[in-house]
Amino acid sequence: MTLHYYFARRFLWLFLSILAVFALFQGFVDLMDEMRRIDGDPSLGQLLQLVALKLPEGLYQILPLVMILSTVALFLGLARSSELVVARAAGRSGLTALLAPVTVALIIGGLTVAMLNPVVAATSKRYADLRETYENGGAAALSIGAEGLWLRQGGPLGQSVIRAASANAEATVLYDVSFVIYAPDSGPAQRVVAEQAELGEAEWVLTNAKAWPLAAGLTPESGAKMHETLRIPSTLTRESIRDRFGKPSAIAIWDLPAFISDLEEAGFSARRHVVWLNMELARPVFLIAMMLVGAAFTMRPTRLGRTGISVLSAVLLGFGLYYVRNFAQILGENGQISPAMAAWVPPVASVLLALGLILHMEDG
Repeated sequence: MTLHYYFARRFLWLFLSILAVFALFQGFVDLMDEMRRIDGDPSLGQLLQLVALKLPEGLYQILPLVMILSTVALFLGLARSSELVVARAAGRSGLTALLAPVTVALIIGGLTVAMLNPVVAATSKRYADLRETYENGGAAALSIGAEGLWLRQGGPLGQSVIRAASANAEATVLYDVSFVIYAPDSGPAQRVVAEQAELGEAEWVLTNAKAWPLAAGLTPESGAKMHETLRIPSTLTRESIRDRFGKPSAIAIWDLPAFISDLEEAGFSARRHVVWLNMELARPVFLIAMMLVGAAFTMRPTRLGRTGISVLSAVLLGFGLYYVRNFAQILGENGQISPAMAAWVPPVASVLLALGLILHMEDG
């Protein structure tokens, strides 16, 4: 057990160290990117706040790469110091030496899904809201429930609250829709009801709409007007709605089952969210696969040479398996394969492939 604890501590320390290096590098890159993308003159505090909120999502995406590099660093260090040779001479096989790193990878994967996933969901949502506020003067929001779909848009002309009974798959065409438009720094100024509202370029195009003024001292019905076509300015874009409506990563894994149920009750397709839920549950298995891939190419003694080729092969194979996993996700979201198959087959196949490579390296 002492040897297992030793391997586990070294692997965990290397994982945290490499993750910290990537966090520092990504923070500088994100800071430069935010300075370039945000219009106006944001303060340094605002930029640092955006970078801090964006950082967890970026680190969450590169965890497989960090896992491979940590494994490579661990076993290269053990091989150079001959500790792995001593462990084998003591009667422990290479597979036994992998028990501690595999356990640590499993714990990291479980904590990542259970704790880091909700953090990423909260910070990415907060990042989108703050960025919208800094650019347009108000944050946009979207909510879906059994009573329909709710949107909030902001801008220099004031806030607008939108409710629709139903919508198309991208939530860019709303049906049986109502708008409550607020004056800047004031209360509601107008209410509009329409059969349909379609999002165009910086505006909503309403069909068969009726508008009521909500000014003080004025009877709304006396000032109501009918419009065959009515245009309302909007700061929303198709991309921003798509990100909020169809981006499952912005929802914590603990809230995903209820959100999927609300989507289906509202008449929307929840396939993308179901696939994402299964992929998050399978993430610990995929992280273990990445660890085994790194070990398969670096458990050889360094005296055999070709260390650089082995490291490059491990990283390239890891990238290949990562893209196969993403391709399976796309197939699952498009309905070509079932969500469970899209989420679980690539990680399990990756584990089996890595184990085959390790057995081949160990036993020839």
